[in-house]
Amino acid sequence: MCADKTADAQVVTRFAPSPTGYLHIGGGRTALFNWLYARGRGGKFLLRIEDTDRERSTPEATEAILQGLRWLGLDWDGAAVSQFARKDRHAEVAHEMLERGTAYKCFSTTDEIAAFRAEQEAKGVSYAVFQSPWRDADPASHPSAPYAIRMKAPRDGETLVLDSVQGTVRFRNDQLDDMIVLRSDGTPTYMLAVVVDDHDMGVTHVIRGDDHLNNAARQQMVYDAMGWAIPVWAHIPLIHGPDGKKLSKRHGATAVGDYQAQGYPAAGMRNYLTRLGWAHGDDEFFTSKQAMEWFDLPEIGRSPARLDFKKLENICGQHIAATDDAALLHEIEGYLEAAGRQALTDGQRDLLSRGMYCVKDRAKTFPELLEKAHFALTSRPIVADEASAKALDTVSRGILKSLTPRLQTASWTKDALEPILTEIATAHGIGFGKLAAPLRTALAGRSATPSVYDMMLVIGRDETIARLEEAAG
Repeated sequence: MCADKTADAQVVTRFAPSPTGYLHIGGGRTALFNWLYARGRGGKFLLRIEDTDRERSTPEATEAILQGLRWLGLDWDGAAVSQFARKDRHAEVAHEMLERGTAYKCFSTTDEIAAFRAEQEAKGVSYAVFQSPWRDADPASHPSAPYAIRMKAPRDGETLVLDSVQGTVRFRNDQLDDMIVLRSDGTPTYMLAVVVDDHDMGVTHVIRGDDHLNNAARQQMVYDAMGWAIPVWAHIPLIHGPDGKKLSKRHGATAVGDYQAQGYPAAGMRNYLTRLGWAHGDDEFFTSKQAMEWFDLPEIGRSPARLDFKKLENICGQHIAATDDAALLHEIEGYLEAAGRQALTDGQRDLLSRGMYCVKDRAKTFPELLEKAHFALTSRPIVADEASAKALDTVSRGILKSLTPRLQTASWTKDALEPILTEIATAHGIGFGKLAAPLRTALAGRSATPSVYDMMLVIGRDETIARLEEAAG
């Protein structure tokens, strides 16, 4: 059965990572899908840290996950919930199922279970479902010994998982074991904890990776045992590399934080990840507001999506060009910190802000943008790279020397500067292109730059003349 949904019911989604490492790009997309679905419907997006694995869970990993979500621009409602902190509530539900008769005490030891499975395997049984002898035992026969609490799984028929992405998925009940919900040491299992937490948090839609699809059939047993409404399931395919194989480090960055450190803008990442496995017609470039309006579960594909770095860069380039200059500057500073690069000085920040209009177009990443903005970020003496240094010979130095007096009294606008540079080029019998090359070298030390007029306007008259005089010698 599915959760009872009404038109006015508030949508509640959650993201529930395990803090055992960085936030994987696949996890980032899962969080994004949950965020979009909730925010687009005026609902809540909750965060739960599944930290029950005390040996592997670390505060550092938790913080890395939170930082990754913040960088992606995903905000959540309320404080993050610790699953481990709720262990007593999980145990409480397990004992309540005992009282309901939907679970039972199992005194089987690990040796007995291992012996059962070995016996079944010897008989050629490929998937040995443990049949506990304690399922229907008289309580009077119970020993005074530690016990686990097991679910009473259905033995006949099928369990149907009604999935918004995968459709109706059928599971044979004879393949579902009486899973343990509370271990003999009193600690809850993951299968129980997830369901209890989702129910108590009011989660209406469980959107997660399809590697959890098999879990849904088993988790439905807990919902049914407690008489709770089953949420809407939506199991999304995993992300593969460009070669169609499971995404790994050999394909490139797998951690969300790595993409920030490589200089991808957050808006571009949100756009690309949204489009990775979901579609709204032929729309490729869109804002988060549009994504919230459009995003829905039926449009999620059933096949694994392939990460395409060229498409990612193209989308990111469009977002860089479309982003407000002040917001872009703020994000660039975040990138520099994440990448371990030197922060901008006040002077660099001012010049980059003034020059943003001429460097943000056609830059696909922040490193590309900053390279275009080198002229605004560098200081004298200007060190020319190998390619641009070739443009600065004796003749070109002489031309630059003749230019500087004309610039002393010129109005500092493109309309005023353009005829001056054209006249100088004509007077020396060269086209403007022949003049532009040494100018780029003098102003930026690079051959690939914004227009010479833009550079001159951004750095100003005094700095322009100083750089030309320095290059002329």
